[in-house]
Amino acid sequence: MTKIWKETGFVEGDIWVTETEERKAGEGEKAILPLDAFLDAVGETNDIGLGVYIAPADDVKKLEPHLDRIALIAVAFPAFNDGRGFSHATLLRERLGYTGELRAVGDVLIDQVPLMLRTGFDSFAVTNPVAQRRLAENCLTGVAQRYQPTARGSEAVGGFSWRRLGSTGA
Repeated sequence: MTKIWKETGFVEGDIWVTETEERKAGEGEKAILPLDAFLDAVGETNDIGLGVYIAPADDVKKLEPHLDRIALIAVAFPAFNDGRGFSHATLLRERLGYTGELRAVGDVLIDQVPLMLRTGFDSFAVTNPVAQRRLAENCLTGVAQRYQPTARGSEAVGGFSWRRLGSTGA
């Protein structure tokens, strides 16, 4: 069972549904559409508060003219060793200036959550039972030494502008 987690804890009653052939958003739910379907839909409506699903091979720059209409971007992590979602998050937050909800979906593991937070993710669709248990227990590891600036700022240490120390738990 998938649970949605944010830094404040697990979210009850999430309204977002990733639409497939078998599953469509119902009353009181909002659809997360694949990128191509989203681009088709956004051309036909003036709606705001939309959701879009980004697969690893998708070009997130196609979203740039529509970012002000998007409430949630779900970025896919199909396997733990596929890090393209980190690049998508960095592009969306730092280069394109996206400020809405950025959700990691797919193979979200506990060890990756601190790094996902650093690159700008703020919600996670967690299916892994170990990750769910550790997040429920607030057992999130931190990254003490950071050598790259990211979407979340860190304090500079000493005279090295590239070296940053982060607080524990983030």
